[in-house]
Amino acid sequence: MLSTTLSFENLHSHGELFANVFRARRQSFIVQQNWDLPESLGMEFDQYDTPASRWIAVHDQGEVLGGMRLTPTTARCGIYSYMIRDAQRGMINTIPHNLLYEQAPVAENIWESTRVFVSHKAPMSIRRRIHANMVKEMIKAARENGASGIIALTAGNWERWYGRCGLTARALGPMLTIDDAEFQCVMIDVNPRTH
Repeated sequence: MLSTTLSFENLHSHGELFANVFRARRQSFIVQQNWDLPESLGMEFDQYDTPASRWIAVHDQGEVLGGMRLTPTTARCGIYSYMIRDAQRGMINTIPHNLLYEQAPVAENIWESTRVFVSHKAPMSIRRRIHANMVKEMIKAARENGASGIIALTAGNWERWYGRCGLTARALGPMLTIDDAEFQCVMIDVNPRTH
């Protein structure tokens, strides 16, 4: 099992891995979760998949087992910035605009984590290892890009499992119900002293 951080600068070095991440996202979010998202050529994508982002892939022999997207909170693409901020600004109708207690951060040292998934094909026996590899690669990529914190809209039970993954985080907003599940915005600390 390998973990790779992909960017527009290095995707040429990783063969089909970049496209396979988007194929796995389609399977996870459009097929499995039935989300209404853009797709083309068997891949899911959105307005936040720009050269500013990074994509974490946990993979084995070309098969993507899990992944996520990291985007700087300073990102801009037309009218869009990053997902949590745009939701707060009322630009995403599937996420409540009151997801944060304060204004969404825009800072070079804060990145956003979105589109986190584990493949439905991954056996339960290796899912914890997939999560651990994703977290390790996320922390590494965030630090390499100058981040000290990662903002995320995550499952409401985050306090229970973040500790098991070695993450330190704090709530940034209220508990929300989205698609019949509980979610909450958090700030994940990626400073070296905590990991």
